[in-house]
Amino acid sequence: MQGLPKFNDPNLLVGTEGFSDAGVYRLRDDLLMVQSLDFFPPLVDDPFQFGQIAAANSLSDIYAMGAKPTTALNIVGFPDDRLELAILNEILRGGADRVQQAGAVIAGGHTVRDTEIKYGLSVTGIASPDELMTNQNASPGDALVLTKAVGTGFITTAFKAKKCPEKVIHEAAQSMAMLNKAASEAAREVGAKASTDITGFGLAGHASEMARSSEVTLVLELKKLPLLKGALDLAKQGNKTRASASNRSFVESWLKIDAGVDEVLLEFVFDAQTSGGLLVSVPPERAEEFVERAKAGGAEASCIVGFVESKQDKSVHIRM
Repeated sequence: MQGLPKFNDPNLLVGTEGFSDAGVYRLRDDLLMVQSLDFFPPLVDDPFQFGQIAAANSLSDIYAMGAKPTTALNIVGFPDDRLELAILNEILRGGADRVQQAGAVIAGGHTVRDTEIKYGLSVTGIASPDELMTNQNASPGDALVLTKAVGTGFITTAFKAKKCPEKVIHEAAQSMAMLNKAASEAAREVGAKASTDITGFGLAGHASEMARSSEVTLVLELKKLPLLKGALDLAKQGNKTRASASNRSFVESWLKIDAGVDEVLLEFVFDAQTSGGLLVSVPPERAEEFVERAKAGGAEASCIVGFVESKQDKSVHIRM
């Protein structure tokens, strides 16, 4: 990315720098356009459910910025020479279901023939300047709230290896398909200014981005992490994604890890998440209110998982 042309438009408020979840362009002094895209291959067998998960994951970047999704475009790779188009229809139906739930519309899209299925959305949202959240405004003293349980990487890896109980993958899929809408709205209501969604770089990776962008240190407490049902047993069995090792290798130089932490629980901060929750930096006096508001909206796993302190030698401090 460093060698690509730089864009100096004064209305481009958030671009490729700063590890942000989406780009932000100023349309008027009181109106911002927020844009992102994401797509990936299936993690579950049911095509409708895969469409829901992929769409929820794409919409999540907009919610992480405090914006309201307005329009979406389908992005599709599909082997129509090998699979029935009825499968693609179900995928798109699942995506449309989540977009409708978000109160947005699908305005079109593009499909190419591919050797494997891929699906996602390019999403545009809107926000006013006072609604915008970025990962750059975490403040010392803030509480850190996570709004979905972690462990999707362990579960989907075990599922692909046919080692995952049906109930476990079912509940994980429900979590992945859930929109971060309620969490985003609750964050705005309590005056949160810093947020990011937890996806492929894992909790530690996205937390380190927030810490470095905000020039603070984030403290994560392993014993407080909400875990998806069954994920701990699957983690103990070694069902790690290929990304776990690369996530840890990439971020480890920015971490302080206390001696004696539980090594299995520690793996959950490196586990690559699909359509994970929001990590929100919340004023401490309103943290419990935020948790209750998010839970009332359906984000039932929401809980305080740490806090923000002034900048230390390391970006993220992990302790029990």
